[in-house]
Amino acid sequence: MYDLTGFQRDLLYTVAGLDQPHGLAIKEEMEDYYEKEVHHGRLYPNLDTIVEKGLVNKSEKDRRTNEYQLTNRGRREIEDRQKWERQYLSEEEYTDAVVSE
Repeated sequence: MYDLTGFQRDLLYTVAGLDQPHGLAIKEEMEDYYEKEVHHGRLYPNLDTIVEKGLVNKSEKDRRTNEYQLTNRGRREIEDRQKWERQYLSEEEYTDAVVSE
């Protein structure tokens, strides 16, 4: 995950957190988080990057909609990132940070 941009990392976490992650649902979540419009020209190339890196699988739901699913590797990368973060925060700070999200 060290080679992902912050935006790509946020996409990965968003895909992991949605029940049925598809392009527009991911876009809406990202716009809520960033509090501004996320253009298709930014969203989809970055989704393609995390797909190419093997962190997310992409499949066609219908002719207009792609679905995204976290891979085992993507899940491991998130877990490794969380371990890395915990080493820099006290348990209380980490718990507070996770609960406030």
